[in-house]
Amino acid sequence: MTEFFRKLSVRSSGVVFAAAILAVASVLSRLLGLWRDRLLAGQFGAGDTLDVYYAAFRLPDLIYNLLIMGALSAGFIPVFVGLWNKKEEASQSAWRFVNSILNILLIGLCLLGVLFFILAPYLMELITPGFGGQKLALTVLMTRLMFLSPIFLGISAIFGSILQSLKRFLAFSLAPIFYNLGIIFGILFLAPRFGVLGLAYGVLLGGFLHLLIQSGPVWFSGFKYQAIIDWRNEGVLRLAKMIVPRALTLAISQLNFLAITVLASGLAVGSLAIFNLSYNIWTFPLGVFAGSLAIAVFPTLAENVAKKDWSAFADNFSSNFRQIAFLVLPASVLFVVLANPIIRVILGTGKFGAADVALAVKSLIFLALGLLAESLILLLTRGFFAFEDTKTPFWLGLASSVVRIGSAWFFSFCFGVAGLALGFSLGGIFYMVLLWFFLYKKTSNLRGAEIALGLFKMAVASFLAGAVSWAIWQTFLTQFSSARITAVFGQGLIAGLAGIMVYFLAGLALKMPEALAFWRRIKRIR
Repeated sequence: MTEFFRKLSVRSSGVVFAAAILAVASVLSRLLGLWRDRLLAGQFGAGDTLDVYYAAFRLPDLIYNLLIMGALSAGFIPVFVGLWNKKEEASQSAWRFVNSILNILLIGLCLLGVLFFILAPYLMELITPGFGGQKLALTVLMTRLMFLSPIFLGISAIFGSILQSLKRFLAFSLAPIFYNLGIIFGILFLAPRFGVLGLAYGVLLGGFLHLLIQSGPVWFSGFKYQAIIDWRNEGVLRLAKMIVPRALTLAISQLNFLAITVLASGLAVGSLAIFNLSYNIWTFPLGVFAGSLAIAVFPTLAENVAKKDWSAFADNFSSNFRQIAFLVLPASVLFVVLANPIIRVILGTGKFGAADVALAVKSLIFLALGLLAESLILLLTRGFFAFEDTKTPFWLGLASSVVRIGSAWFFSFCFGVAGLALGFSLGGIFYMVLLWFFLYKKTSNLRGAEIALGLFKMAVASFLAGAVSWAIWQTFLTQFSSARITAVFGQGLIAGLAGIMVYFLAGLALKMPEALAFWRRIKRIR
């Protein structure tokens, strides 16, 4: 076991290699996530059980995002990197900072957990006004059980940030895989015995595994736990200045999901489940491509800012911006064109009927409209965080939240649960535009011309790919229509692969640097 953890602590060399590790692991995690959702949809359908399951996540997620993500994504990595790079007594100061933040967050998690545990019945009445009776009581019980999850994930998130800072991405990338395995274990083995509560037990198991896989590599990196809180530590003071605005920014993000939950609880039974299941599918390319690249480049951007190397910052930002767009834009188009086979293959089983499939298809299409924007938001916000600026994303997020929630409310009258997805996407697009504008003002140079040219070429190639995929899928529907999942999977796969091939060939014809670089890697492999 010792040797296993030692190998997991190996240092990654370069942004591309780190992003590759993260992407491969993310693909495995997302595939497990899709299997998890298929199991949930097939066993429980879009009904009361899954509505309760997803509603129960809201308060624990709120605590996790405000305390853990509020501190870590605010500037933990830039602060840790800054302390670590100081030659004199680097590790001692850095580890003292880590222990102080860890203890502060654990105390905060426990206090908030107890408070929310007591107030859960009253808070869930506000969050799910459309629930009542036994459905509301079960939601409260599930919520209380899940309050243990932020503690596991909180410690794990700190360990993950340490590993990212030290560019040791392997264990960090594996953590989500173990998290999904825990949930799947709950669905397959605990839910049959404990009912819907077994799903909550699976979430807790997943959180524990998420922590366990990162604990060993952090230990081998030099971390030793100390029961201290050093309020005068340089890193603690720097991070404290950034926590509040970043926590407020994430509070806005959680407010968006709380608003979606409130609106969905008042729609038809199963609406909350359909939105969340569609959302989970939509996040596949978001996590695999955008998340991996944004996470991998963040320490580098932080180093560029620390060294005041603005040319390198612009180069790294532009390169990753275009790389994210190159991968995500065609995925957005294929989601729109092939939403039907995607939903049918992943969710169309067991108790998830044809009407549920139709609603999920519409929701996925509307979510896909905002996929590129949400992907770029991950990079743009990290651009601000590299400058240790968390206030600007907060104010911009607040403005975009008004658009997101207002649009979701308005379009829910027109499209039901799919209207929530449309409003969510419109708010994301608005947020992305604001972030770009203000980050450009901060840096004065983000290589905008080369980004604009790249986006134009990618849009042309994506349009051609979508047209080909659509034509092939429609041909299958009219000539070889079949209700069998295997046939739908095969036909959708052929249409999707054809679209990807067209996109790649169009990229080569248009001389897109990203396509040319990919082609050179293929030739080297051969």
